[in-house]
This record gives sequence, structure tokens and C-alpha cells, in this order.
Amino acid sequence: MEDQLELNPNSLNGLTESSALPHSLKEVDDDDDAPVLSSHALAALKEFLSEQQSHHSAAAEGETATAVEESKVSLVSEDWRLSQFWYSAETAKTIAEEVLKLCNGSVNSPVACIACPTLFAYLKNIDPNVPAQLLEYDKRFEQYGSDYTFYDYNHPEELPPELKHSFKIVVADPPYLSKECLEKVAETISVLIKPGESFLLLLTGEVQRERAAEILGLHPCGFRPQHSSKLGNEFRLFTNYDPGTRLGGWER
Repeated sequence: MEDQLELNPNSLNGLTESSALPHSLKEVDDDDDAPVLSSHALAALKEFLSEQQSHHSAAAEGETATAVEESKVSLVSEDWRLSQFWYSAETAKTIAEEVLKLCNGSVNSPVACIACPTLFAYLKNIDPNVPAQLLEYDKRFEQYGSDYTFYDYNHPEELPPELKHSFKIVVADPPYLSKECLEKVAETISVLIKPGESFLLLLTGEVQRERAAEILGLHPCGFRPQHSSKLGNEFRLFTNYDPGTRLGGWER
């Protein structure tokens, strides 16, 4: 790879038409007509270099902000044997903000996160006081203490009594893209959800679209969830409520 020369436009402030020339051109005999930059060309050069520096600075600031954002949320490493694939920072933040909007700052709107530890971590990072419970098979998340409940989708109703019919908001990300897995997670949702008005968000593959509608009565949103590890399967977000202009709206 060739090295690129980076010029600082600030160094051009005292530049004259003749001083802008390469060294070899300035050493020509005074009797020769040495080529010089016109004032118009020099101004254009300064403007170009200034724009380039602004572009590089903005890109660097964006990368730094992303790094800081992600460093605030600490997760254990993915375990592909458990079908674990963490959301990208943008996806986790977008869904977390939607959930917090549904909570509306109320402690009476507890959130159940079924097999989506990335979302749980972002929720707690944004608002440590949000009443959220992580239901997850991976016992490494016991580090969350009382906010963690061991969950095996093969036993969908084996849950602590205090969690049953206690959640106004449930977000689920079934570990497998099978009808059986979705059906069992749906059983868990029915056990967790509070009677009355409730909000359900499901993150799963596009292949589950018809099943999500049939089993849970959900509609796809325009927002496309992404993972930090690029997956071959297209993922979608489904909800039981119309998000309006949020989350890309419902697809009609």
C-alpha cells in the first residue's frame, strides 16, 4: 500500500503562489519562466484541503463515539453452541429506546427479556432503574443477580410464580428458527404477560413471518435488526401494536 501525504490546510495560510511550488521548480534559473499557481488555483487548493480535513475529523469523531457507546455495555462472548448472536449497537439501542418509551418511566411497566441479553444490557445501561428481567438459558448471566432467571424454552411454563402474569412488556428472541421453538416461546409469553393492555416485540427470522402472525398475531415492522456477527438469515422485528412512525412503522 502506498503511503499518502496528508496536508494540513492551516499550513497554507501563509502560502504564496511561488511558495506553493515544488522545491525543484523554485530552484530553476531566474531567467526561466518558472510556473506558478494563480491566486484562483491556490484558493481552490486551500478549500479542497480544508474540506478533506473536515471529512476526516468527522469520520474520526464518529468512530470514537461508537467505540465509547459500545464500551459502556459489557457482555460475555457469544456462544454459537447456544445459538447466541448479539445485536449490533444500533439495533440494541433502537429497541431499548422503544421499550423505554412504552414503559413511559413507570415502575408499573416491568419488562421481560426472553433470550435477548443484549437488549437487557442496553436497557440497564440507558436506565438502571428500569424494572427488567432477563430470562436466559446461559447461566453466565447469573451475574445480574435477581434480575436473571434461568430459562429453558423446552420447559416453557417452568417459571417462578412471582413472574407469572407480571409483565406489561415482553421482548422475545427465540434461539432457533423453528416452529416448535416459536410455539414454546409463545407459551412462555402467555404465562408472563399481564392481563389487559400489553406490548409484545418479537425478533426472529423472516422465515417465521407467517408463524408470528398465526401463533401470536404479530405484524412486521420496517426496522431491520442487525447483529454484530453478520448472519445469513434476514431478521425482522414483529409487534402486536402499531408503532406509528417508530421502528419504520408497520408494513402494510
